[in-house]
Amino acid sequence: MVRPLLVIPLLAAAVGGIWLARGALQRWRDLRAAETYELAGDRWPMLVRAGGAMVCGVCVTALTVLTALGAFGGLSRGGQGTDRAETAADAAAAGAWAGPAGRQQAAPPAATDPAAAQGAAGSAAGAAATAAVASHFDSVGHPGGGELLQSAVLGPDGKPRNVRVWLPAQYAKEPNARFPVVVMHAATPRKTADAEVPDVFEGVSAALQAGRARPFILVAPEAPNGTAHPCELLAAAPAAVADDATLRATVAASFRTLPPGPASWGTLGVEGGAPCAAAAGLARPDLYGAAAAVSGRYDAAALTQTGAEAPAGSSAKLLLAAAKGDSAGLDAARKLQGALKAGSGAAAKAEVRISDNVQDYTADRERLRLVRQAAQFLAEALAKAS
Repeated sequence: MVRPLLVIPLLAAAVGGIWLARGALQRWRDLRAAETYELAGDRWPMLVRAGGAMVCGVCVTALTVLTALGAFGGLSRGGQGTDRAETAADAAAAGAWAGPAGRQQAAPPAATDPAAAQGAAGSAAGAAATAAVASHFDSVGHPGGGELLQSAVLGPDGKPRNVRVWLPAQYAKEPNARFPVVVMHAATPRKTADAEVPDVFEGVSAALQAGRARPFILVAPEAPNGTAHPCELLAAAPAAVADDATLRATVAASFRTLPPGPASWGTLGVEGGAPCAAAAGLARPDLYGAAAAVSGRYDAAALTQTGAEAPAGSSAKLLLAAAKGDSAGLDAARKLQGALKAGSGAAAKAEVRISDNVQDYTADRERLRLVRQAAQFLAEALAKAS
């Protein structure tokens, strides 16, 4: 990046050089005028100013080169506005995770349960295979009483995509606490979920303020491009649910979070994003301990197959919520619940809860209350901040 300590003397040298050059030019004109009238003039003031202007010119050139080298060096090191890059293996070896203010935190303790240890080893292997970047997140607003930040993070396809992170008000009030994380899916290509559901932060915040939910960090990555309906594709092709190791490693390295895993990471989808959340929770219960899908429409057969192929030794926890007047949404939720119960393998073990009691004057108010219910469900299923 450009260094202010170099820019300041560069400007000073440039201004001084211009002033001295103008002074030398004026003295030269005076000497020419004196020669016209055959008068003798003193050349030393002109020569001194000209020499000073040349010295300033050399300084400006040198400082410009140094400043340019600093700028290009910063770009080559930082890339997409990145402060520092490190692999997940390096972070694990260092035994510390860095928060957004550069605070070092102790690495999470090793899992003692064999299944948990196996899941952690798989996550670590996936993260080690991908360049995990601790990105610089810029503040873009304060919705719901918290803080919303954004940065560019590499996606599973290796291309950068915007990721927004919402920190609850408790994040600033409890500087030593680490928080669980909920990943919120979007249904529109190249958009984050908060652009589709602008009141999601108010809904989560309302649940926190009412004491119905414990605080968590909400992460909203951009939906992938290449299809008009990413969540429909995901529901039809469950294998598309990837272990997004880069996202988890980046968020864990940039914020104070609990260790990634089913005990502390969940997933959320509202309306068009609901099938994504259901698919992620059913496909990878070893990564997401709970999933909440709000006002969605589901491909029951595809999602049941997804749940049947989930890793052994894990069972999904799924909330399917819809407003009381949303008969199509409730019908889709009940069909998915029945299909999972009649399914095989891990699908039959999935804990599916249906919420059908929300009723209000407008669709927006109903959606706000449904988000509050989803926040409460996720907070109860995940570990509390510690």
